[in-house]
Parts: sequence; structure tokens; C-alpha cells
Amino acid sequence: MNRTFVFITALGAGLMTTAGIAQTPAATPAPAATEPAAPAPVTPQAIPAKIALIAFEQAVFATNEGQKAVQDIQTKYKPKKDQIEGLSHEVDTLKKQLQSAPATLSDADRAAKMKEIDAKEKRLNHDAEDAQTAYNTDLQESYGKVAAKVSTVLKKYVSDNGYTLLLDVSSQQSNVMWANQSTDVTQAVVTAYNASPGVAAPVPTAPSAAAPGAARPHPSTTAPKPAAPKQ
Repeated sequence: MNRTFVFITALGAGLMTTAGIAQTPAATPAPAATEPAAPAPVTPQAIPAKIALIAFEQAVFATNEGQKAVQDIQTKYKPKKDQIEGLSHEVDTLKKQLQSAPATLSDADRAAKMKEIDAKEKRLNHDAEDAQTAYNTDLQESYGKVAAKVSTVLKKYVSDNGYTLLLDVSSQQSNVMWANQSTDVTQAVVTAYNASPGVAAPVPTAPSAAAPGAARPHPSTTAPKPAAPKQ
């Protein structure tokens, strides 16, 4: 069997198949499936607004746990604070002595006293800056731990009481220019938090004048705010 014969045989079979197909009536096309209708767009529904304000940073330190944290830090740094205050008093005394020194004081003695004052002032500034930085670091760490737990209580409080928006007015740069005081939930959240962890209110103490660095007041136990580290 040569190639031509094979080709002709195959071609004949193909023609027969084609003829058979041509004689078969065309099948009726099935009706197109009906596509499901697209869901109707959801239209946002306006609801009555109920807005709450909170001074969050102040609330954190106003809780029993927050007040105790501040007092613990103050106790920790009190020895350093006393040391810095003593050195500051020493520098002030030396300056007064130099100012009231008699005119007969020799230039060498005057230069020696000025050198001593300068050395003590540098030490004072260095110690104060280091202490202030360490104090602020501890304060920020304590704030973060308490704030995480207060935040949980806060979210539950506003949700349970049907508030639709919560604004934090801790910062002096807050955009809230005026609000009815009845919308301030700071104390309510503090009370709710104090009831949850079971930390007793700390014993009131006399307010401390300054943090160890004596550069600026440190947070009190009423409305404290973590101080930024000195630049």
C-alpha cells in the first residue's frame, strides 16, 4: 500500500463523515442560563451621633494603678533627686561666696573658685540630664503598661453606653474647641478601670517639687503626662 492510496482512503473516509454530519439535523440550541441578579448596593444608614471626649493620658495616671506607678518611680529617684538638689545648693553657695568676696581676694584665688564652680556646674548639669532621661524612660514604660489596659476598659465603656465617636483631648493641640462637659467620660472610665484590677488607691503624699533633673516639674498624681526626654 503506497502513500497515495492511504491518503485517498483517508480522504474518502473524511468525506463520508462530512456527508453524515451534513445529513444530521442541527440540534436545537439550549436556552441560555439566566444569570443571577446583582445584589443591590448597600446604602449607609445615618444614625444619631453620640460623641464622647476623654483626656486619655490624664485618665491613665489618674487610675489607682497609674498613681501607684508614679509614686513608685518618685520613690526610686528620690535619692538621686536629693543628691542633685544638694549639689545645686553647693553651687549656689559658692557663687554667693565669690560675689561677696573682698576686693583684696587675689586673682589666683578668684580664678580657682571660678574653676571649682564651673566644674561643679558641669557635673550638676550632666547628672541632672542623665537622671531626667532615666526618669522619663521609666515613666513612659509605666504609662504604656497601664495605658494598654485602660484602653481595653475604655473601648468597652463607650461601646456599652452607645457612643458612636470618641475623641481624645489629652493634647493641648486638640481640634476640639468646645464641648458640653456631660460628654467627658474621663472620670467615668477611671472609675470603671479602678473597679476591675482591684488596685487600692495610693496613700496621698505631699506633691514633689520636681523630677530628679530639677529641670521642670514631673507628672503629678492628679493629671500627669509623660515628659519628653530633654534634647
